[in-house]
Amino acid sequence: MAQGFLQIAVFCAVLVAVAPFVGRYMARVFQGEGVLLTPVLAPVERLLYRMFRVDPDQEQDWKAYARSLLVVSVLFAVLLFVILRTQRIHPFNPQDFSSAPWDVSFNTAASFLTNTNWQFYGGETTLSYFSQMAGLAVQNFVSAAVGIAVLVALIRGVVSRRGDGTLGNFYRDLVRIMLYILVPFAVIGPVHC
Repeated sequence: MAQGFLQIAVFCAVLVAVAPFVGRYMARVFQGEGVLLTPVLAPVERLLYRMFRVDPDQEQDWKAYARSLLVVSVLFAVLLFVILRTQRIHPFNPQDFSSAPWDVSFNTAASFLTNTNWQFYGGETTLSYFSQMAGLAVQNFVSAAVGIAVLVALIRGVVSRRGDGTLGNFYRDLVRIMLYILVPFAVIGPVHC
């Protein structure tokens, strides 16, 4: 039992120790400032904006920000649902899994959209590798990025001194969260744990 409390104490100490550094890094990312990864990721970021025809410098009010959030969320939910419903025709399906019933696919898409990840099936015995990679793993990143973007927009709205009612740009926030925060932490986390 003492070992469990020691592990909790060490975890809390590490969390408190790294919080200022991670917080400063994230603040710089959200303010559009350069960070250590900017030389590597800025070209990818610009390519994504051009590919999706997004002007990252166009500020959005709360209605435009919310509309963008809903459009992205619905598109990714529909994409995940389609991936789950058509998995028999996808590559990387060596077990030749067929699709789950439509209600299970809908439930899975809805749960991964809301980042609850509730599963009514055994993933390794129901979903192909493609469905897990291109569907569930991608949606894990997107739904987490959408949640962080909502929090950032809320913070901007509370502390805003501009008075113009803008909250930033949802698409810029989404891309920067995924490129500069979630992907690097996903790479660093497993390496150091």
